[in-house]
Amino acid sequence: MRARLLVALWLLASLAGCGIEPWVKPYERQYLADPLMRFERDPIAGAYDKHVNEAREGARGAEGGAGVGCGCN
Repeated sequence: MRARLLVALWLLASLAGCGIEPWVKPYERQYLADPLMRFERDPIAGAYDKHVNEAREGARGAEGGAGVGCGCN
């Protein structure tokens, strides 16, 4: 009996998350695209800093750079 109760409570708790409406409404997404929400203040200077860091550290592609192949020649 206790096992059934625990399974029922677990099922109820897992299904309760399906009824939550999204935290960010579609009309509120404009605030997420605000320049204040960027990781870097200046994207061009940030890209240059990443380039310098890759050259200095010898970690080419460590930042997830585009166009990097698998290196299986």
